[in-house]
Amino acid sequence: MQRCSDPSLREPAFRTAAVGVEVPRWVPGHRVGAESRSWIDPQTLHLFVAVIDTGTIAAAAEREHMVASAVSKRLSDLEDSLKTRLLKRSNRGIEPTAAGAELLGLARNVLNDLDSIHGRLKDHASGARGLVRVFANISTITEFMPGSLRSFMARFPQVQVQLQERISSAVRQGIASNAADVGLYAHGHGDAEDLLSLPYRRDELVVVVPLDHPLAACRQVGIAETLVYDYVGLHTGSYINEQLLKAAQETGLPFRCRLQVTSFDALSVMVEAGMGVALMPRSIAERYGHLAKLQVLTLAESWASRELRICVRSLESLPVAARLFVAHLQSEAQS
Repeated sequence: MQRCSDPSLREPAFRTAAVGVEVPRWVPGHRVGAESRSWIDPQTLHLFVAVIDTGTIAAAAEREHMVASAVSKRLSDLEDSLKTRLLKRSNRGIEPTAAGAELLGLARNVLNDLDSIHGRLKDHASGARGLVRVFANISTITEFMPGSLRSFMARFPQVQVQLQERISSAVRQGIASNAADVGLYAHGHGDAEDLLSLPYRRDELVVVVPLDHPLAACRQVGIAETLVYDYVGLHTGSYINEQLLKAAQETGLPFRCRLQVTSFDALSVMVEAGMGVALMPRSIAERYGHLAKLQVLTLAESWASRELRICVRSLESLPVAARLFVAHLQSEAQS
């Protein structure tokens, strides 16, 4: 039998093997219309998002258990089908172009919708399978997540939780952009606009100083008393750093941040070494105070008591596993 040489007869006008975003198929010399269309399959969108999230094709390929050449080919075909450049290389790795950034938001929404379709049709039993993407600030991760995750995974062993640390403002942004399902953040700086915010826990910020520090003999201090000394800070933009900057502005004193670290254990070690004083939650300070030579001082400020909250886009849009996780966190907060 002679093989047909006309491509339009060999290939259907629509590709029905993949479910995804419909885009025109470009053919030289022909007007693109309803008679010539193609589809972007969800796997390609997933790989596109993975490359941007990880910053390199190699890292995305490893995470998705694929060879890098296959991922690269998928992305190249995606750019060809859309007739636009989506990715660019920089000294920070692979980043989206303007068109890629727009596609990133659309892709996250499409993938979330597909997850929702799947999740809503799943059995709402206690053994539900699924993935919950969680962004949380460092205080919540260190203070409360170990216990919450242990009890949640004991109840739902088939649910995987993907936990990533972010400053509180980035937590809210991540939920709004659908980069995560559930966020946990320190309430107080900025609003969770267009997000559903739910109560979770409360904690208390305290001052930690070396044992030989001039403030070590005090049981309680005001923030102004601490600002005359050097500080060891956390991430730029973190709730604690932002609160210290605000306090410095209100008191007219400079915030002398001598160095910044990214974890409370590093913060404790630097304070013990005499690099400065610091703020941290009381439960963490008391835990590290037994290991390091630190004095824990009560902070006599109204904002020292803060609220940690849960944020989601909406409970109805969450996959089943994520709704179960939120319900679990809320039940713990009420107990």
